[in-house]
Amino acid sequence: MLKKFSDLPLDKEFLKNLNSLDFIDMTEIQSLSLKDILDKKDVIAQAKTGSGKTVAFSLPIVQNLDVKKYRIQSLVLAPTRELANQIAGEIRKLSRHIHNVKVLTLCGGVPFKPQVASLNHGAHIVVGTPGRILQHIHETKVDFPDVNMLIFDEADKMLDMGFYDDILKIVENIPKKRQTLLFSATYEKNIEELSSNVLNNPSFIQCQSVHEKDVINQRFYKVEEDYKTSFIPALISSNKARSVLIFCNTKIKCDELTQDLMDSGLDILTLHSDLDQRERDETIILFSNKSYPIMIATDVASRGLHIDDIDLVINYDIARDEMVHTHRIGRTARAGKNGLSVTLVSKEEAWKTDVIEEKFDDIVYEDFQKIEDALSYKIDADYRTVFILGGKKQKVRAGDILGALTAGVGLDKNDIGKIDILEFVSYVAVKKQVIKKAINGLNKGKIKGKSFKVFEK
Repeated sequence: MLKKFSDLPLDKEFLKNLNSLDFIDMTEIQSLSLKDILDKKDVIAQAKTGSGKTVAFSLPIVQNLDVKKYRIQSLVLAPTRELANQIAGEIRKLSRHIHNVKVLTLCGGVPFKPQVASLNHGAHIVVGTPGRILQHIHETKVDFPDVNMLIFDEADKMLDMGFYDDILKIVENIPKKRQTLLFSATYEKNIEELSSNVLNNPSFIQCQSVHEKDVINQRFYKVEEDYKTSFIPALISSNKARSVLIFCNTKIKCDELTQDLMDSGLDILTLHSDLDQRERDETIILFSNKSYPIMIATDVASRGLHIDDIDLVINYDIARDEMVHTHRIGRTARAGKNGLSVTLVSKEEAWKTDVIEEKFDDIVYEDFQKIEDALSYKIDADYRTVFILGGKKQKVRAGDILGALTAGVGLDKNDIGKIDILEFVSYVAVKKQVIKKAINGLNKGKIKGKSFKVFEK
């Protein structure tokens, strides 16, 4: 079994790029699946979120790419815009040693016509959601005669969202002679049915670490509905949590809880379907780059978000079923790290726990009155975010921003965290102690010889 990326039959430039991205040792899913995938076999892989599966299928996409052939060669289907955007970003990073690779995202919730124009200009790789891809097939008359790789990421989530028929219609428009990869956190009967219809003699790979019981510590507390909110600060302080994700079942409850916790002095982000795509992207970036310590979300955030180091997940409302519960708690304990999931159980929702307890035999009920609120502990973010009105369209790169902040402004490279560059804007996590110095310096100076407006987010 392969252990390191250097064991793969890749050219020197590709390996050099992987090394620059700190891809040295493979995760379990990468080690188990990459040989078969690179051998062009169809593969079904069961692996949880955060296991490294995106690299497991993105690396072969890049390896198989014929950049001189300006046609769509790979199609990746994902359940959400957020996941599609993150997959596209990963592919761009993995292919940055190749000149002029065009990766296009086609998702709902954003304007349709600009996507049509982008398709007319051509692409090598398309990542999108099933509904929008099918819309382009019908209205834009896009075709995929050169697609040789078809990938389903989080296939179980796509089926949960009712995309089964759309997926089959898309498959009808893809060449039968292709490689197909299906990644899923679960392997229920509906996934088995889909795989039998779209894959050809696939290898089946299952990670041993799929939601291991000893990785996620689950605690349930019986709490009166009216006391749930007041219980949250004690949960955070007693566990010395630094990054917290709280799930509510409705956007109204998200907004109410956000306001209540902000009134108590906590910094909160909120993520739900009322936000437009720009707001959702920004919210996810600010939470993932550690500029805000707490995010309250509906289940739009329980899947498809690559946010590491969440050490406490709180189910303010109990999930509608055991599958959603599994996806929620999977946001913590990523990449083998231990995590804590807390579920607040009111009398009104107690009936929902039966199916969850049937699936998990390690759930512990504890007495919330025994929680010791560490009053001296205050959850806070290590970083703040610099917002730059310049992005990919202005040819801004991460190295340009890093150079402007270090050589230009005089920041130490250790003061600079995650850098996210979107089409027209960029976000840079900077240690909060030097945020004013960073903003003032960038506003007075230049990035790549150009002046950009800079704000704090």
